[in-house]
Parts: sequence; C-alpha cells; structure tokens
Amino acid sequence: MTKYRKLRIVLTKEQRSSLEKTIRKGTSGAMEIRRANVLLLADESGDRKRQNDVVIANMLNITPQAVHGIKLNFLERSDSDAADPGKGIRRKKRETPPVPAKCTGDIEARIIAIACSTPPEGFSRWTLRLISERAVEMQVIDAISHTQVGRILKKTNISLI
Repeated sequence: MTKYRKLRIVLTKEQRSSLEKTIRKGTSGAMEIRRANVLLLADESGDRKRQNDVVIANMLNITPQAVHGIKLNFLERSDSDAADPGKGIRRKKRETPPVPAKCTGDIEARIIAIACSTPPEGFSRWTLRLISERAVEMQVIDAISHTQVGRILKKTNISLI
C-alpha cells in the first residue's frame, strides 16, 4: 500500500455549516455529498479527533486513495477561493471541450444550403447520404457521416420529405 503524506483538514465554521447543509438538503449530486462526508469526517477543527483515511474509506465504502484525493483537491481549491466554502467539493468545470467541434457554424450553413438546393439528376429528393457525399465532393468538409448531417438538419427543423 502506498503511503501518502498526512493532509490536515481544518474547517472553518462557515465551511462546516456549508458542508452539513449540502448533506442535509439532499439536492446535490451523490459525489458532492460523498465529498462533503469525507471532509466532515476528516475535520480536525475544535475538539474533533481526526479520522484515519482507511477508517473514513471503510465508512463510506470508497478507497483510501479516493479519500486522500478528495482532501488534496479540497485543500488546493478552497485556498484559491475562501469566499465559496463549497467550492472544494464541486466538480471542476472544463475550460475547453475535450475535442474541438469539427463542424462549425459555417460548415453547417453550407450543408443546409445543399439540403435546400435542387436534388441531383435522377433523384426526386435529397437523402442524408447524398448530402454528406455532396458536402465532401464540394470540399465543404473532409469527411462527414450521414448521421451528423441528420443532426444538423434536425437542429434547424429542415425536413427532407
């Protein structure tokens, strides 16, 4: 088992009441409530005795590594913003999406324009596959699936029928 450095959690009255409120209200997510429970059990403020990470982990049915991670995350994030006591237990928002969108608004507009134009020779109407093939053919985009074309058209309520 890997040894971790001891992390001391000393909550202020505001932080403690905020965490207790999070648990009591029950409107927060399960992970947020679990993090609040970990921090309340690890609190050493006042006359409270610190619980061992293994004991806390067994009480909450999680791993000691998870307890350590929650404590570490709380200490890092609560120091940066003391005005928000619950910040250390909330999930951190992504700054950027994991993968940038391949289909921008300009590309979507050009695909919609293709769907609104007259269908090719031999066809009475556009199909999603025909639109995707035409978009690649016209070098609007290097590759696009017919399902993505369907999602684009659905967003704008364009029907091919």
